[in-house]
Amino acid sequence: MSETPESVAQGPSSVGFPGGRDRPFRVKLRGSVLTLIRLPNRRQIRGKLHQLSTSGGLMHLEKPLDEKLHVEVIFHLGETTIRQKAEMMFPMWATQGWLQPFRFIDLPEATKTALEASLAQFVQSLQDPGSQATSQAAATAAR
Repeated sequence: MSETPESVAQGPSSVGFPGGRDRPFRVKLRGSVLTLIRLPNRRQIRGKLHQLSTSGGLMHLEKPLDEKLHVEVIFHLGETTIRQKAEMMFPMWATQGWLQPFRFIDLPEATKTALEASLAQFVQSLQDPGSQATSQAAATAAR
């Protein structure tokens, strides 16, 4: 068995990624991050992120959305709030709802950098939970 946490899937791969570039690392969140999806008609739907990268992700929804639908995805990851346009992809049936992949549309470089840093921090907190508790205690004491 591997020493890396099960919740992190890393590794460059150019298979299926446009332009043959290396694929951004993905983090499995397993529904621990809630998301709000704003539809073009301004209706809002709640979901849970199961996997996330700087190119897109996979979310759990009660009912699937249409493929190629452009939506706004809003979620918090650590100290960062991401509010970005995304295109929904073909949904897959899961045992309790739907898993719906999405890809970000025109992600600004500043947002991409902030998301990448938040994902790295999330991975670090999974690998070393004691240091996160210590840093939170120090931050609380400093206030």
